[in-house]
Amino acid sequence: MAKRGSIKKRHGDEETTYWLSYSDMMAGLLLTFVLIIAVTMLRAQVQYDAKEHELLGKEEELKVQTDALDMERETVATQSLLLDEQKEALALQEDKLLAQEKELLAQQDKLLTQEEELKAQHLLLSELENLMASQQAKLDRIIGVRSALVEALKEEFEHSGLELAVDQQTGAITFQSSILFASGRSDLKATGKEFLDEFLPRYVRTLMGKDYREYVSEIIIEGHTDDVGGYLFNLELSQKRAYSVAEYCLADKSKILTEAELEDLRKLVTTSGRSYSNPVLDDHGEIDAEASRRVEIQFRLKDEEMIREMIEILNDEGTEEAPGANQ
Repeated sequence: MAKRGSIKKRHGDEETTYWLSYSDMMAGLLLTFVLIIAVTMLRAQVQYDAKEHELLGKEEELKVQTDALDMERETVATQSLLLDEQKEALALQEDKLLAQEKELLAQQDKLLTQEEELKAQHLLLSELENLMASQQAKLDRIIGVRSALVEALKEEFEHSGLELAVDQQTGAITFQSSILFASGRSDLKATGKEFLDEFLPRYVRTLMGKDYREYVSEIIIEGHTDDVGGYLFNLELSQKRAYSVAEYCLADKSKILTEAELEDLRKLVTTSGRSYSNPVLDDHGEIDAEASRRVEIQFRLKDEEMIREMIEILNDEGTEEAPGANQ
């Protein structure tokens, strides 16, 4: 009984020991699991911290990249604005260039026009020079004829006793109207007719002689007045006086000229009244009334008018070309 009891006790002890060992083992396993879990959690925490740190780094990097991108965008925007400004400036320069090109074309057209005008003027000048050269002989002849004719008239009337004056340059003969007319009148006085009876034959035979007749183209009788009274009154008076002289000189039953002389003279004589438009001035520049009241007999030579017009054209050409030469 005691052995059985002893066996039972041992068996109880062994069972107790078994369960204690199993408990210890389980406790050890649990501890191992706890350690494993702790280590796993620690590793997870470390990995989490590492990931979080990495994520923070990524966020920092992303922020830096975002800031850089923003700066780059601002730079691009600034560059885009600058580019737009440059485009506008370029457009303005292009417009300015186009305007300059148009102005240059206009100037070229103007220059071409001026060149054409200059060529035309040169051509005209050449033609006029050629014409002038061809007329030089005529001009020299006319100058020589006029000089000779003026000398002939001076010699003819130098000792005639007639109150007249011969212009040394033109050959125009002037006599005071008081010899021919009463004051304010246009009909010839008796003394005026006597004067013309003496003057006209000598004038006609000198001017219409064989040495000069072929050169004379016109004889002009001009009446002049002083400035007393209105212009139209004096114009009419001067015209009537010139006509009265011509009427007496060209009368059908003239006793002072032959029929041949009268016929030649009628082909040449014209009359003109100048009123007081061409007065005679004294030494002080004042109008000399007595000297202004006069009758003038002038002559013109053939080709003289054409040469005068040619000289005027040449003078006009020179006047027109002078401004261009100064530019």
